[in-house]
Amino acid sequence: MNDKPIRIALFPDSLHEVNGVANTCRHFAQYARAHNLPMFVVHASSSSTSRQDGSVTYLGLKQGPLSFPVEKDLRCDPAFAFHLGRVLRELRRFQPDAIHITGPSDMGLLGLLAAYKLGVPLVASWHTNVHEYAARRMDRLIPAWLLRGALRSRFLNLIEKVSFQLALLPFRPARFYFAPNPELVQCLQNATSKPCSLMERGIDLDLFGPQMRTRKSDGEFLIGYVGRLSTEKNIRTFAPLAEALKQAGCNHVRFVFVGHGGEEAWLRENIPQARLTGVLKGEPLSRAYADLDLLVFPSQTDTFGNVVLEALASGVPAAVSHLGGPRFIVDEASGFVCSSETEFAQAALCLIQDRNLRSAMSAAARKRAERASWNAVFDAVYNAYETELGARPVAHSKSMKISGESNEAVSSSSRSLR
Repeated sequence: MNDKPIRIALFPDSLHEVNGVANTCRHFAQYARAHNLPMFVVHASSSSTSRQDGSVTYLGLKQGPLSFPVEKDLRCDPAFAFHLGRVLRELRRFQPDAIHITGPSDMGLLGLLAAYKLGVPLVASWHTNVHEYAARRMDRLIPAWLLRGALRSRFLNLIEKVSFQLALLPFRPARFYFAPNPELVQCLQNATSKPCSLMERGIDLDLFGPQMRTRKSDGEFLIGYVGRLSTEKNIRTFAPLAEALKQAGCNHVRFVFVGHGGEEAWLRENIPQARLTGVLKGEPLSRAYADLDLLVFPSQTDTFGNVVLEALASGVPAAVSHLGGPRFIVDEASGFVCSSETEFAQAALCLIQDRNLRSAMSAAARKRAERASWNAVFDAVYNAYETELGARPVAHSKSMKISGESNEAVSSSSRSLR
């Protein structure tokens, strides 16, 4: 391989929003800058802008009047191809060795088109299980009287399978893939017969830590959730959890929810004693984590679960679902993997009733998080680039000569509750 650094053009689903993909992509660009690796980041923006930050170039593309909301702070623009001419001009100047997309969004499809037009290898990261989102949102939309029992289950399974194949379409032209957990790595390899490498997530151990705790010994047990308050996050698990703890005589338990989303009204109605803080960032977020006694993250659709790692770094044990990526983060010393609403309640009761266990799991949670590092994550990504891209293809060299510039390259065990 050429000894010049690999040049990557990154087309992230989101960059400045509050979600795991945006957080990962921001750290990806920061890694490139810190290591003087040339990167060109094309992202959605409220205005069309271009700026340079060390070795990283940012091109913000304004979303037009046809854009529609996907989440509270995230939009999709179906007229993304309007920007293709400008993007191609900028990429010809940048001379990328690969174009890296993170999902089937407007930016992802724009990156796919650019890779095709320029003859540049496409790389794809699978960050979001949109097929599972589709099935769960459809489940909420279809009235129980209209479809029920086994027929409803078969229909939702069909929705999930079809949605997976549709979401996979923009990924199929990619030369290779990245995924955030071992299960998804295997799934993508099986579905595409192409290589897939692990791309986990890191943690800022200075920002998130037990030292950020501000709560005194108030005699209460604080259970928290951080993330989008949306259907696919399985938020409604908290109502039976609150009721089970109440029936067990745990009247000193409080709930706090950090984030925003469509389930806010439901939470206020069904868990009226809960505190909803809205979105928190920086030190207010790290203090909110550290003040918890247990993070409950019941999502079955998350591919990784940054918030679980942030909680562990804060010295907070986590109870997560037996489905999805978060179960690969916690180990038997730092958290619980739960397969039912009853097991989530048992996990909380274990810590409420045993102060020594709570202290031991808090220390173990921090140690588990200390094994995560953004540098290690992106070192592995660039190693995969080196391995899978190999020698630069002739087609790429010819197509990129348009600008007249040289081609510079730059195990998871879990605490059982059964």
